[in-house]
Amino acid sequence: MTKGKLNFSTSKLFPVFTLLAILPIWEVMVRIFEIPNFLLPAPSAIYQAFIAVDPSRWGLHLWATLRVAILGFCLSLVISLPLAIFMVKSKFLAKTLYPILVIIQSTPVVAIAPLLVVIMGAGEAPRLAITCLITFFPLVVSATTGMMSTPEELIELSKSLKASAVKEVWHIRLPYAVPHIFSGMKVAITLAIIGAVVAEFVAAEQGLGYFVQFSTSYFKIPQAFAALLLLSTLSLLLFKTVQLIQYLFFRWSLPKDKF
Repeated sequence: MTKGKLNFSTSKLFPVFTLLAILPIWEVMVRIFEIPNFLLPAPSAIYQAFIAVDPSRWGLHLWATLRVAILGFCLSLVISLPLAIFMVKSKFLAKTLYPILVIIQSTPVVAIAPLLVVIMGAGEAPRLAITCLITFFPLVVSATTGMMSTPEELIELSKSLKASAVKEVWHIRLPYAVPHIFSGMKVAITLAIIGAVVAEFVAAEQGLGYFVQFSTSYFKIPQAFAALLLLSTLSLLLFKTVQLIQYLFFRWSLPKDKF
């Protein structure tokens, strides 16, 4: 193993070392200043609150949040990629739809979440819609930007060879857009967790967001912190999953220094 690779591997452990250094400092500061649990619980109190909850209950809430996040993300992906293709191929659609997408993205989802519950009911549909709205914009923008960055020489070459519009998109534009698409997916998959939690704050009886709201309403702050840490872990794992998919199936789209 070369020195450069060793340094790169070691640098990836820096966040872990930092976290391990923060935890004892956090514990000591809470004990020294006698900070109440309802303001800032110590790591030991958070751990005790975590193990006090039955694992099956954690699993139930975890699966509820994960299901909505993944389904909302996949729904957003299915809608955004064709829309990005249409926007690339049609200047009229790009000029018409892009400002609307910006307006939708600028609208706080938290504000319209209660309206979606009223319109769609209290089932899973509004939660999927909220998650989809939050994850939709980065996917559309990244896919559109990637396909628009295709070298013009290749587009002209495909036209001179009388390639169809489908072949132009499938064989030229999409491969160039893959790195951009995965960048958008990495952002969107973490936003999917946020969307699922926001939806659970509004209308849900299960999920980690609902569990946080339930815990804080009864001033069980260590328990709420435990759920928040679980949400952060889940978000990180989903991010790493997207990275792994890109590495396994689209390794050519990664920078050379990532190999």
